[in-house]
Amino acid sequence: MAGGKATTFDSDLLKLIFNGTPIAQLADNAATAPLTFLYLSLHTADPGIGGLQSTQEATYGGYTRIPVPRDASGFVITGNMCVLANPEAFPIATSGDGQNELFFAVGTAPTGTGKILYRGPLTPVVTIVTGQAPTLTTATTITEN
Repeated sequence: MAGGKATTFDSDLLKLIFNGTPIAQLADNAATAPLTFLYLSLHTADPGIGGLQSTQEATYGGYTRIPVPRDASGFVITGNMCVLANPEAFPIATSGDGQNELFFAVGTAPTGTGKILYRGPLTPVVTIVTGQAPTLTTATTITEN
């Protein structure tokens, strides 16, 4: 069977995941403790479709995942695309010059293994420089298709 999700549902699904917006008669955000933040991570290689947030995760000095509000102030949804509402800076590097971050991920945990919801390549590659904060821009895009 050829086909896939309808365009409107692509948008609905992104809004549910990234903004906590219910999909009428199908899914809601009424869990006992719904996530209020999603966590961005950087990766030195593709964590893969079965990977976790800790898979190939950045190791530069000072690195930690960063929280992004799970609402329209954190993520903007237009059609089947999701972008960051604002540039998001990771902690300033204290060591690790030259480490290349090739992928980013959006996951559910501030630390530990964590579930990856979406992942993608970074273009351009982010090269770590001591004293600088790696930053994902509003051009960082997730596309549902």
